[in-house]
Amino acid sequence: MNKVIINSPLGFTLIEGDELGISKISVTSNEEELSTIIPDALTTAVTQLEEYFLGKRTHFDFKLNPSGTEFQKKVWKELLKIPFGKTVSYQEITNQLGDPKAIRAVANANGKNPLWIVVPCHRVIGSDGSLTGYAGGLWRKKWLLDHENPVKQQVLF
Repeated sequence: MNKVIINSPLGFTLIEGDELGISKISVTSNEEELSTIIPDALTTAVTQLEEYFLGKRTHFDFKLNPSGTEFQKKVWKELLKIPFGKTVSYQEITNQLGDPKAIRAVANANGKNPLWIVVPCHRVIGSDGSLTGYAGGLWRKKWLLDHENPVKQQVLF
């Protein structure tokens, strides 16, 4: 398993993976291990994340290989359908999966997403529009949503 730590506007980012795909992208506090050499298997992911943070990329197309249960993978696959700059509620995801009562299980799978930003769990909000929980911290979720949708509605007088 290869790993690299890069700097991003949201802190240090750990990326892990191999020739089968990227298995983990997460926030880390391990700045002393900031990478100077990027393994070949991670080059595309690093480049695409850097482009995302620069506002030059709205989707990712490198191979993913997350570890999780079949249900978690089903939820993560559904998250990949959320368009850039848009949000959906946990209830909407649950309804799309065909079991409106599974909202807690969906929220739990969302919280265990190992592929920060790429599988856009930050685009899932409460039914009332609230940001709700986020493993990376609500300030990061807000930053990501603002980054993806910089044009705010303005009130005209």
